[in-house]
Amino acid sequence: MADSGLTGPVEIPDPEPPNDPKDLRSRWRRLRESVSGTARALPRVFSLSWQASRPLTVTLVLVTVVSGLIPTATAYVAKILMDAVVEAIQIHSTGRADQTVLHIPLIGDHTVTSVGKIVGIAAFQLVIFVTQSVTTMLTTVSQQLLQERMTLSIRHQVMDHASRMHLAFFEDSASYDLLRQADREAPMRPMSMMSSALGLGRMTITFTSMIVLLVTVSPLLAVVALLAPVPLFISQSKYGAQSFILSYLVSPIRRRMDYLSSLVTTDSYAKEVKLFGLGPYLVDRFERLGKVYYERQRGLIRKKNVAGTLWGLISTVAGSAIYLYIALKAVSGELTLGDLALYTAAAASVQSSIGGLFGSFSGMYENNLYLDTLYRFLDTKPEISRPESPAALPDPLRGHITFDNVTFAYPGADEPALKDVSFDIQPGETVAVVGKNGAGKSTLIKLLCRLYDPTGGRILLDGVDIRTLDPGDLQRRISAMFQDHVSYQATAAENIGLGDLDHLTDRPVIEKAAERAGIADRIDRLPRGYDSPLGRWFDEGVSLSGGEWQKIALGRAFLREAPILVLDEPTSALDAQAEHDLFVRLRQLAEGRTTLYISHRFSTVRQADRIILLEHGKLLEQGTHAELMVLDGGYAELFTLQASAYLDA
Repeated sequence: MADSGLTGPVEIPDPEPPNDPKDLRSRWRRLRESVSGTARALPRVFSLSWQASRPLTVTLVLVTVVSGLIPTATAYVAKILMDAVVEAIQIHSTGRADQTVLHIPLIGDHTVTSVGKIVGIAAFQLVIFVTQSVTTMLTTVSQQLLQERMTLSIRHQVMDHASRMHLAFFEDSASYDLLRQADREAPMRPMSMMSSALGLGRMTITFTSMIVLLVTVSPLLAVVALLAPVPLFISQSKYGAQSFILSYLVSPIRRRMDYLSSLVTTDSYAKEVKLFGLGPYLVDRFERLGKVYYERQRGLIRKKNVAGTLWGLISTVAGSAIYLYIALKAVSGELTLGDLALYTAAAASVQSSIGGLFGSFSGMYENNLYLDTLYRFLDTKPEISRPESPAALPDPLRGHITFDNVTFAYPGADEPALKDVSFDIQPGETVAVVGKNGAGKSTLIKLLCRLYDPTGGRILLDGVDIRTLDPGDLQRRISAMFQDHVSYQATAAENIGLGDLDHLTDRPVIEKAAERAGIADRIDRLPRGYDSPLGRWFDEGVSLSGGEWQKIALGRAFLREAPILVLDEPTSALDAQAEHDLFVRLRQLAEGRTTLYISHRFSTVRQADRIILLEHGKLLEQGTHAELMVLDGGYAELFTLQASAYLDA
């Protein structure tokens, strides 16, 4: 049984162990692939940053270069300051002339007193500290602002791409998980990866300048400092990949948790949840899923940090050995106290730089795994797109619809939803489609609107195969109201105006559409009329009944003056009087349009010019109400069954 938001196993499956070879050559090959894959992602990340804000990107790069040089400058100034203090002590203790040389870069040597030299060096040190503070501030401000800009930019790209994806993408759970991960995780990851990349650059600059100083002490210690952080890097990379895999595996769990939360916290579910006492059950289910999710996260976090700490001890031991070596050199007189300070800072900086280099790359690698989700989503091509040379629709469009041996099966379905369906709808004709649940009625409408393409046969509009048309051009010629219509959390005018964006602010046209849908009187009674917000998501929102929301959706459909009108259960939520009033006007409303509607209410279906009966995806009967009653087949049986229910009552 397929999992739903309520049922299905709570457990999160373990990832399948990789079957990759464990020999050194294979490990080295996988490492090179990881490095090259991560490196290839950098241009796209910098492109995203550049698109978001060029000034902030340039500022971050410049600040990164300066901040990379600051540790070297700080270590060098600390050395010369300590040497100047030792020199001053020697001058005053020996009584020799208080004169010494202060070297100023780019300016030259100046003769000063020992105290003047100390003050000059301290002043230069202050400049370095101020520069460090300024670069830290600029880095923080630039990163925060760029993060906001990149988040908006990426979410805009995700929304724009999602708006162009085909309907099947949203109805497939794996594709929908990809979209949700791209929308949730990806906006934060590019800035995180760029920060890691800039950190990598900063550490490289610091490392390059410091390693020279450490090599002058002992090449062996330099090699030890270089190799010590490698195990920690491997550990971080391993658990970074595991963290991504776990995030992918728990995505269905998180979706179920989100669904359970929405059931308890959303107004549209509140009545039924309270009436049936579902709250405690839903909360308990959420808690069980949450515990499993937390346990898996806790296990990974614990193993990641414990392993990181154990491997990090290697770096700690190596650093202590370097400090001891330098201290012994200073005791033997081979180094000055300033040299001791310099080399101690250099050793510590190399250690932290190497760790930072590996850590930054590890962060880039982990972020790249998440970014790959974004890129895979953005690289997903819509299955229904504009042909290179789309055919032109006749102008004016008459609205002649032909289904020619149309067959369609949903992805993964065992049985087709429609099988060899053929019929004609003449221009201006009103046709009703009836049948039991699952007969293929809504599928037929989806195909006509080209939300899906047939897997067999073709659909013609005025003799033109709709697959050769620009989908946007086709859909602008169709006005529709679906059974699962949208209740927009917007004003009454906007709710109707969204049916045709060209008339979104055209109040007379909107009012006319509301009148045709039978909702104008209700809107006039709202506190602010057409400017009243509908729904409870925002302040001062007004709640409507299900039938009133359906009339709003009808108004949206009537607003668009399209030659084809499609209505899927347009009266399912209307009362008997409202339904009667609507269908009394339907011929007038549909005048000049080809109209196709689905309904289970045969009292209204009988008014159609022609009726089509679907059963198990096949066209079983078609004709007028009178013709089908004379035929005494499936339609007559369903009509008689429904009529007898009213008579028995």
